[in-house]
Amino acid sequence: MSRIVRIAASTALGCTALTGCSVASDVGEGMGEVRADLESAADEVMTDGELFTGSKTLDVDGASVHVSCSGAPADDRPVIVLMAGMGDGLDTLADFQETLAASDRVCSYDRLGEGASDAPQGTQSIADSGEVLTAVLDDVAGDGPVVLVGHSLGGLIAARYAPDHRDRVGGLVLLDATSPTMIDDITGVIPESATGDGAEVRAQNLAVFQGENPEGIVIESDPEVRSAGDIPVEVLQHGVRYLGEIPEYGDELERVWSEGQEKWLAVSESAELSTASGSGHYIHVDEPDLAVESVRRVADRAAG
Repeated sequence: MSRIVRIAASTALGCTALTGCSVASDVGEGMGEVRADLESAADEVMTDGELFTGSKTLDVDGASVHVSCSGAPADDRPVIVLMAGMGDGLDTLADFQETLAASDRVCSYDRLGEGASDAPQGTQSIADSGEVLTAVLDDVAGDGPVVLVGHSLGGLIAARYAPDHRDRVGGLVLLDATSPTMIDDITGVIPESATGDGAEVRAQNLAVFQGENPEGIVIESDPEVRSAGDIPVEVLQHGVRYLGEIPEYGDELERVWSEGQEKWLAVSESAELSTASGSGHYIHVDEPDLAVESVRRVADRAAG
């Protein structure tokens, strides 16, 4: 299978077991040293929800969830929580986390089935992922506000979570987040009769959304984007049109992806959309300064 097809098939969620996580492995090169630095600070860890720097294991209903935190809390500043895409561990966010931690308290975690966290017991839903997120927030932020920063599937989970947790989510940054209607978009563009690369992209995405992925998560198409009020939200979409390279269907895939990003604007009355012109799907890797500035703007506004 061509590299273009592997990338396209992984676009909706980040990276999948079906594609061998080729995108995530590329991104992860050079991250090991930063992750080691975070791990080496583990002797500073304090349990029971106390402040810690480094990594620790959190028990969530009997399952181990890997959590990493950096940076010192600042008065009246929200804790920033980073959420990776499908197939990505928190190590792929390490550089991003380290930069943000220079001025803010920043945490990340591996969802069940990812990184160093336990595998899920059976299939999961978006709501199940939200329950794990709640446990993480309880531990790393207590009753304080947070800004959720989600890439790909992490963005979809964050955007679905915020409307039901307005008391704690003070802002959102969605980095090329999976569209709320991605499965309908894919099947609408690529017909069942498709052959070749198009057929592979269609089949792989259908399988992924039906639960054939590291997290065992089943994702249903839901065009309704509920509002989280007027919290600050920045939606960043990729500008490098790599989906356009898919023979026959590329232009339409780019169109529906962009439309999906626009749909997320309904999550807040104060949402803004911008394009990372030099980025593919991994905006925080391709244009880290742009992603960092976006997060800091949202955190500033959330701090009020």
